[in-house]
Amino acid sequence: MIYLNGYCAQTSWPPEFPGAFYNTEREMQLMYERMVAVTNHRLCRMPEGADQTEDGCFEPGTGLWESYLDQIRKIVSVKPRAVVLREKDLSPEIYRKLAEEVDQICREQDQMLILNTAPAAAAQLGMRKLHLPMSILRREGRPLDAERVGTSIHSLEEVKEAVRLGADYLFAGNIYETDCKKGLPGRGLDFLSQVCMESSVPVYAIGGVNEERLPEILSTGAAGGCMMSGFMKL
Repeated sequence: MIYLNGYCAQTSWPPEFPGAFYNTEREMQLMYERMVAVTNHRLCRMPEGADQTEDGCFEPGTGLWESYLDQIRKIVSVKPRAVVLREKDLSPEIYRKLAEEVDQICREQDQMLILNTAPAAAAQLGMRKLHLPMSILRREGRPLDAERVGTSIHSLEEVKEAVRLGADYLFAGNIYETDCKKGLPGRGLDFLSQVCMESSVPVYAIGGVNEERLPEILSTGAAGGCMMSGFMKL
């Protein structure tokens, strides 16, 4: 079985964890160790005093770019399970430049970084951890030089298919209603529990995940959760 930072899908929450409230630094650390940070530059704020003519311009050298990198530093400082560089709406060139800078930040803190839907950028940068859509796994298969590959599943039928195609971990969602997918009901904890029972690799809940929901997520047998807003607004 493949592990992310030493935890497998069936690992229960450590006994020190008291519930949905994190009262000590140790409890916060345990929580973040079970969370995957998923990035979204659109949730990043312009820094105070920035040139307002750059508003919405996300490219190297802009205030928003630097603010984003500062946010990555904050995320890495709390040591999540991994960082997934999502950023689906960037051009391949901008994504590659961003990945290079984020990778440097993560390497300095020994933080796992996973590139999202970007095998070309990964190859150019010598990075071997990828999160790929099922459509790419089906069409192209697992990259031969990949060290770790994950994918997102949305049905029980996809679980064993994803593992057969070479996925080392799964994101299962959306578990709760989320602003990212307005109007789409959450599939719920029963679905997550069934996915965990079907899967031989670690499963992470995605969609509407926050700190308060982590205990019930872990109770299903999931290895943890993926959080976007909570990390981008630290």
